[in-house]
Amino acid sequence: MSKDSIKPLKDLLENIRDIDGFPVASDEEIIRLSDAPFYTACPNPYLKDLFEVSLDEIDETYNKLPFVSDVEEGKNGPIYNAHSYHTKVPYKAIVKFINHYTKEGDVVFDGFCGSGMTGVAAKMCNRNAILNDISPSATLIAYNYCNSQKYQEFNNKIIEILKEVEKECGWMYKTQHNKIGIDGKLIIGFIDNTIWSDVFYCPECSNELIFWDIAVDVRNKKIKKNYQCNNCETDVKKKDLKKKFERIFDDSLNCEVEILKQVPVLINYTVGKKRFVKTPDENDLTILKEISTNNIPYWYPSNEFPIGYNTKQPKKSHNITHVHQIYSKRNLWILSSLFEKLIRQPNKNHLYFLFTSIIQRASLLNRFRFHGTGGLSGTLYIPSLRFERNPILLSKTKLRQIISNYKNQIKNESKLVITTQSTTNLKNIPSNSIDYIFVDPPFGQNLMYSELNFLWESWLKVFTNNISEAIINKVHKKDLIIYKDLMFKSFKEMYKILKSNRWITIEFHNSEASVWNAIQESISRAGFVIAQVTTLDKKQGSFKQVTSIGAVKMDLIINAYKPKKDFSDRFLKNAGHNMELDFIKEHIRHIPVLPNTERTENMLYSKMLAFYVEKGYKIKYNAKNFFQLLSENFIEIDGYWFLDDEVKKYNEWKSRLNLEQIKTILDGQQIIFINDEKSALNWLNNFIYTPREYSKIYTAFNQAVTKMTDNIPELRVLLDRNFILEKEKYRRPRGIQEIQNIKQNREKILLKTFDEILRSAREDKGKISIIRKEALIYGFTQRYQIGQFQDILSIASKLDKNLIESNTAIRDFIDVAKIKTEGISK
Repeated sequence: MSKDSIKPLKDLLENIRDIDGFPVASDEEIIRLSDAPFYTACPNPYLKDLFEVSLDEIDETYNKLPFVSDVEEGKNGPIYNAHSYHTKVPYKAIVKFINHYTKEGDVVFDGFCGSGMTGVAAKMCNRNAILNDISPSATLIAYNYCNSQKYQEFNNKIIEILKEVEKECGWMYKTQHNKIGIDGKLIIGFIDNTIWSDVFYCPECSNELIFWDIAVDVRNKKIKKNYQCNNCETDVKKKDLKKKFERIFDDSLNCEVEILKQVPVLINYTVGKKRFVKTPDENDLTILKEISTNNIPYWYPSNEFPIGYNTKQPKKSHNITHVHQIYSKRNLWILSSLFEKLIRQPNKNHLYFLFTSIIQRASLLNRFRFHGTGGLSGTLYIPSLRFERNPILLSKTKLRQIISNYKNQIKNESKLVITTQSTTNLKNIPSNSIDYIFVDPPFGQNLMYSELNFLWESWLKVFTNNISEAIINKVHKKDLIIYKDLMFKSFKEMYKILKSNRWITIEFHNSEASVWNAIQESISRAGFVIAQVTTLDKKQGSFKQVTSIGAVKMDLIINAYKPKKDFSDRFLKNAGHNMELDFIKEHIRHIPVLPNTERTENMLYSKMLAFYVEKGYKIKYNAKNFFQLLSENFIEIDGYWFLDDEVKKYNEWKSRLNLEQIKTILDGQQIIFINDEKSALNWLNNFIYTPREYSKIYTAFNQAVTKMTDNIPELRVLLDRNFILEKEKYRRPRGIQEIQNIKQNREKILLKTFDEILRSAREDKGKISIIRKEALIYGFTQRYQIGQFQDILSIASKLDKNLIESNTAIRDFIDVAKIKTEGISK
């Protein structure tokens, strides 16, 4: 498909306008920003025609285990540094996954593509790719990141435009050198950057304080922690300083505004090839005054910042309320001049890449630091000491980086197509058409992308439709429940477009257990089966099993698969009847033949239980007879279950390691968050792979536990009821008799607790907000098996909404009970 043979985008917009995430913009602006058919700043209507997909063709030979090998991230380099973005997975890390899970010519999908690193990685591997993001600025950056054609022409055009801008606006960044030339004339230097400082009042004597003067130790190159008024010598803290505001006339708003006063304090400039530093002199201040009294002759955005979490930061600190105010007057002038010349070009889409790469660095967000500059990541925070960079020099630097990016990319015949929409609706992508998915989705309230991208999108005039943006944001009234629902819808859509028996990799970086649980539940509810969780160690550049608990500093990598089509068809046809063993075998074959928590009895039972309940199928196994199923059909080694043909491979793997290496690996098989009884028992079972004293268990457990969302027994009780105390050390139960006795006793206690919950639900009037979840799930499972759905609904009517929404197993039992009851009543 060529650009000449396609139907114009303007004729197709009505067919895609109902897709979630259709951007906020006029049709004209969407068309102007797009480069159809390969990039559209809206849902891409050409996707089905761009890729020839044989939906009936199933590769029976495809057989991949989760990727767990070492990876060098390569977080720097010409490609990575070409354009900044709020979060970015280095493409070299993604390359390893793509090479492992796919072959040349396969189609890779990223539903939250950001700056497009998955596209870069796919191109390096000669794979086709479909990239999607809800943000028009993100997809524009992604498209240009991956599109390296005619880069020499791009370079020449930018140089030509920058010469025009410099000729027109260069005077704004000229400064007088402190020496006279040999011709007797003043030597003129070119300003690289200017440091500006906020101005405050002393809370004691009301003396005007330039923050630079009291906070910066120039000689030792340090920012002081303690300040002193240079008039009354009182020790002051920054939070006690009173802000000094000044009234200025805002041309765009046609009124006076009051903004926190900032003054220039230091100029870094160049004469020839030598660099110098000076304090602003009268001539420098005169130039700034001249700029401030003149109107900018070009268009620039003057949108008011929308109500939000990040967008309130400039107003709170400096009373900045509109986009244009987040630039100095001279930088706004130069940027608007550059932008006006870019949009006159025929291939302006590619030229925007240079412009968006400098916008934030050229704004008031750029912090002064002795050892580097840049904005505070993930915020719109305006610092008290800012670094005003010359946009002309900044553009030249970024141009070199962008050209280096293009030169380093591999040229091949792979296709890369970009679409702009919400991942909650992917109806323009055929079902079962994608070979592999890699996503780095938004995680809770880590980053507010639509707010952070507002600076870019104000210039582009195409804005994110954030209604279906998957974040937690109090200002937008999006809580964990809404976030989880949006993520579930997104994973459900990705499940639909992925081929059966294929993999999805999800990168997770959030230290909140609630968000981790929400992501896992959304993945499982969508139909995926999680087979492996590893951590990405960015410092060491390697993947390894999880070894730290609680606040996760390393990124987590979730590998999950879509079950085989023939299995799914048989499962559906038989309504899961007598297919428990098939499910376990199918799942185990997707797990690496290594120590892995997914191979433990508790995890296998949880996976099977969830798979059946989510589909509303009958459950005939409890924990006790499930163990019997495992014992009769699999082989247990080191607490992990294997198929017959895997045992030899596992033993060979062990034989290559010494005892210390085996201990290190087994130590690493830990649950990432402990916030309820299930995760606590899984953690204890893994930790006690070798007998441990109570004191050591107690210390490690309390270091690992996070905020509890469950009413669980004390640690000593958990140990006494689930493990064997022998010679003052707790060990795992051994042999069928010990295991069966523990399971039988545990089930009696859980059932007794459940009966108490049921009685309380029937007799008490109040809501239940804290409960022993394992007892509730055990009781629900039993009632589900015997068809007493009304008992489930009786308890459900008394459960707090947040308790239901925070646990997929509880919610699924309630949902199925409602369906079964309504069906019976009819």
